[in-house]
Amino acid sequence: MATKTISITEEAYERLKSRKKENESFSDIINKITHKKSLFEIAGSLSGKEAEGVEAFIVKMRKKSDEKINETVKSF
Repeated sequence: MATKTISITEEAYERLKSRKKENESFSDIINKITHKKSLFEIAGSLSGKEAEGVEAFIVKMRKKSDEKINETVKSF
């Protein structure tokens, strides 16, 4: 496996180190942090109440977006 040497600040090093488990490499941590998560990986991470709040916010923002689109269309 090829390797690269990078320079990071002490603060960044300490932050990575704090996430590192004994059996993990820094590459493992960087890959984990920068990995795109699928919906299946995050499913269930919100409580029911939190999920309802997110859903209400999305509905509210979609309504605002629809209203803005309708206003724009009417102005033409």
